[in-house]
Amino acid sequence: MSSRPRVLGVIPARYESSRFPGKPLADILGKPMIQHVYERSIRSEMVDRVVVATDDERIVIATEAFGGEAFLTGECATGTDRVAVTAANFPDCDVVLNIQGDEPLLEPVMLDALVRPFVDDAELVMTTLGEPLARESDYASPNVVKVVHDRAGLVLYFSRASMPGSRDGSVWEDGMPGLRHIGLYGYRRDFLQTMVCLDPTPFEQREGLEQLRALENGYRVFVTAMPYSTIGVDTPEELAAVIEILRARGEGPG
Repeated sequence: MSSRPRVLGVIPARYESSRFPGKPLADILGKPMIQHVYERSIRSEMVDRVVVATDDERIVIATEAFGGEAFLTGECATGTDRVAVTAANFPDCDVVLNIQGDEPLLEPVMLDALVRPFVDDAELVMTTLGEPLARESDYASPNVVKVVHDRAGLVLYFSRASMPGSRDGSVWEDGMPGLRHIGLYGYRRDFLQTMVCLDPTPFEQREGLEQLRALENGYRVFVTAMPYSTIGVDTPEELAAVIEILRARGEGPG
């Protein structure tokens, strides 16, 4: 077992969005969404530092206003690239977490779960999370990414297709062994810099899933199953759903 790594959490936050411009600053019960994500992230027991990585001064100003730390990256092709650019400027870390800025329902223990496999396996370079695949609608939807893994927890494949299938066709069954992927990632810092320099791969391009680049290049990815449902906010409708959930939990004004 290796020693506990030094962990940097990076929250990529792009202001422009075709479906939801200004999304990181969307109000959720009196706070911008990015603040909800930041405050939940710093509660992780295994994350030493959290930084909001953004291309927009408005997000920098909002982050510093609530006491958070921000890093201005300039234009980046993807969120992963933004995380890598940020990590390159923070050399005193061993592991980097990609904490999606549109996941205001994330639990701090989810970030702990991204880090622990690195403690147990010094050769591991990448981790992610999933939750039990419990709904037929998720199994059928190409907007829900599925992940299957081996008995050791190493990912076999990510897909938008209904996975796993069956001899009789891809049909839903209760207790389906696949997971619904949760788009949070952990990387060894050096591997992250390698990954963003690799060319896009065939399955990655076919599925539109950047994480397949690691698998297609022979790298091991560990997935931890978590009993938490999250909502990645991509639309105003999903924002409204998050607000109702948090209000029901008593986390804001009535």
